[in-house]
Amino acid sequence: MAATPLAPTNLAYTSYLLAVAYGAPFHENVAALLPCYWIYWEVGKELERRGSPDPLYTRWIGTYASGEFGALVEAVCAATDAVAARVGDPEREAMRRHFLATSRYEWMFWDMGWRREAWPV
Repeated sequence: MAATPLAPTNLAYTSYLLAVAYGAPFHENVAALLPCYWIYWEVGKELERRGSPDPLYTRWIGTYASGEFGALVEAVCAATDAVAARVGDPEREAMRRHFLATSRYEWMFWDMGWRREAWPV
């Protein structure tokens, strides 16, 4: 049985993260990964506020809205801030670029699922 191929946005996003992981220093990696944690937590909290009648989704929402996951996100935010405080302006600018790029990819990832993105050819 063949695996379902990654959708174009998913492939682009994961390829970007892997490129940063293998080709950039630690401070840039932390900044690139932060949106994945932070946005999932924000989405989880909003979806929990709205509720879901489906037990499968309720469980997923509960995971990402939980205090435990929130504590993890806060720790990653604190680690990112600590790393940023130890580097210079050019390094912080690189961190900012990665944070913005992966924040945009996160938005595109959620939108991709909503639209059921597939390869056009």
